[in-house]
Amino acid sequence: MNSLIPWVGGKGKLLWLIHKLAPSSYERFIDVFGGGGTVTLNHPLQHGCIEIYNDYNSNLTNLFCCVKNRTMALLKELGFLPLNSRDDFNVLFKFFSKDEFDDDYMKEELELTEVFLPPPEAEAIKKLMLERAPRGDIRRAADYFKLIRYSFSGGGKSFAGKPCDIRCFFHLIWKCARRFANVVVENKDFEDLIRQYDRKNAWIYCDPPYYEAEDCYQVEFPKEDHQRLHDVLLTCQGRVMVSYNYCSYICELYKEFYIYRTKRPNSMSQKAGSEYEEVIITNYDPEQCAAQLNMFRMVCGAHDGEDIPYELIHTPEKNWIWRKNDYEIQSESRSRE
Repeated sequence: MNSLIPWVGGKGKLLWLIHKLAPSSYERFIDVFGGGGTVTLNHPLQHGCIEIYNDYNSNLTNLFCCVKNRTMALLKELGFLPLNSRDDFNVLFKFFSKDEFDDDYMKEELELTEVFLPPPEAEAIKKLMLERAPRGDIRRAADYFKLIRYSFSGGGKSFAGKPCDIRCFFHLIWKCARRFANVVVENKDFEDLIRQYDRKNAWIYCDPPYYEAEDCYQVEFPKEDHQRLHDVLLTCQGRVMVSYNYCSYICELYKEFYIYRTKRPNSMSQKAGSEYEEVIITNYDPEQCAAQLNMFRMVCGAHDGEDIPYELIHTPEKNWIWRKNDYEIQSESRSRE
């Protein structure tokens, strides 16, 4: 599934390897640096698995909260409404048939339904509205959505210069709202979030701002934060995966972890054939989780990039062993193997 917005450092080209090296079983998935939501949106649904999307950018989390909880009002603000066709009504009906509204904004959502949908369609939709929504700033969310969509590479800092009809993203917003229906959206510092949700049965995925590329992101991330992230991940009970740019500092910093290296086309470069080297870092041995790749292929099909080479470039001196029966993690010296 495509991301709702383009995003600097988006993981669309790396999804195949993220899923290939993912643990085979867990009961909670935490996307610590959620960004444009690509990893969460494409995370295979698992019965009983809690999903948490987090980002420290409050404009971004506000957008996802509004997409999830105030879809009608956001569509109106973006200029997608009124909806006049039978197809438009069917989209609304199918969407709301499994969602409910019961928050402070339900009255406004119901009023918008009456304004933009003629009876009896309006009555049919209103009967399905019974649920949710943390407070979200609709105008702020709409403005931010347009800012990112009209900016170069989704950076929000410069105009792209290419025409972009915002109305083309109508159905993408509905799809994202449906996928995020049961996702917990957080806006917290990464350390606070990890300590809150870390459990022995958790998979914690981190895609922090890349080292010495922090200026490309909208949230500050000094060198001290790279160290702070490493330190908190080292103490985690759950399984940890981190994606980073390949460089000597990161490889040395995460020497207690497994490190895989790969490369992908560099979308930020204007030079033809330019490639970018990245690493996937884990606190567990991904080779023991090979079954996950087969499950991912069955659920999502083959993905672009699966023929791109990757290699294990570092194995930690101490190996974190995962006990399948009780989720207990223990440290074991590789010299004993």
